[in-house]
Amino acid sequence: MMEDRGFEPNIVAYNTVIDSLCKKGSLNEALHLFSQVKVKGIRPDIVTYSCLIHAMYDLGQQEEATRLLNEMVDNNISLNIFMYNILIDAHCKDGKIFEALDTVDTMKKQGIEPNLVTYNILVDAHCKEGKVSKAEDIVDTMIKHSIEPNVVTYNILVDAHCREGVVSEAEDIVDAMIKHNIEPNVVSYSALINGHCLQNKMDKARKVFQLMIKKGCSPDIFSYNIMINGYYKAKRIDEAMELFHEISQKGPNPDIVTYNTLMQCMCKLGRVSSACELLRKMIAFGQVPNVVTCSFLLNGLCKSDKLEEALELFQAMRNSKLELDTVCYNILIDGLCKSGYIEVGKELFHKLSVNGLKPSVYTFYND
Repeated sequence: MMEDRGFEPNIVAYNTVIDSLCKKGSLNEALHLFSQVKVKGIRPDIVTYSCLIHAMYDLGQQEEATRLLNEMVDNNISLNIFMYNILIDAHCKDGKIFEALDTVDTMKKQGIEPNLVTYNILVDAHCKEGKVSKAEDIVDTMIKHSIEPNVVTYNILVDAHCREGVVSEAEDIVDAMIKHNIEPNVVSYSALINGHCLQNKMDKARKVFQLMIKKGCSPDIFSYNIMINGYYKAKRIDEAMELFHEISQKGPNPDIVTYNTLMQCMCKLGRVSSACELLRKMIAFGQVPNVVTCSFLLNGLCKSDKLEEALELFQAMRNSKLELDTVCYNILIDGLCKSGYIEVGKELFHKLSVNGLKPSVYTFYND
């Protein structure tokens, strides 16, 4: 260390080490060094904070990043556009759009103009609040300031219109993208597919799905899950299974959402044996069931009067260290009591508190 040779490092030297640690993923070590800097009475500068906040943001530690941003403001260190965008994004994620807009005004007063990232954050926040027309006004503003929307901007608007049930407007936005030489990507197509699925227009959803493949855009598991869920809600289980077999053979690999959607569908249609077989395949392919998987299967087994199998599944899930919730207990207790196994249901009811769970009103009602 430089201290051992009689040299006292300055903030530039410390920044070099902190930046190196952050880039290596050693954030805790970087924060420890940051604390030492402050203890030594050396004042961190914007570079110090930028390194740490960037690392925190990449790791999804928005709260910690915001705390450091506030510390910067308290220490009268001027923020740059990157810092402001983190702060604006944090406000938006907390549902504080007015605070986010105030921050934009503060930023402008300091001579820093919003960039594409700033506008995309604001467009996304307004869409999530259901204020799509306001989001479109923001897009108009950015264009007036010579900032062209990118694929992210357009995708936010496409998704928002689809969720509001105005798929035709979403399709117009995709056309506008293409006119501006911005190629729709898997997110664009998936949003359109979802829009049609939400309106139970599965044939239209399928056409968009096939179009994306024709255009050389490979569907990801999210795209497939949207289609499978759409077929499930339309009670077209055979077509959902066709897609499942397709990805099982060619990829992308099915995830927990894929399996859970299919199991829920099978159980609702009374195909509980098929759902249990799918569970075995799921485990064989290395996908770990979660509490949602368990609740769907338990519900299906209980409604099919397969109480012994339901109890076996319940015990197997407990043995696998899966943390079962009150919903799973409720389903099984309800099934046991309705089938006349009152004492077994009561025994399970008393195990709730032993396992650190609190009975719900539904549990008491069934007990």
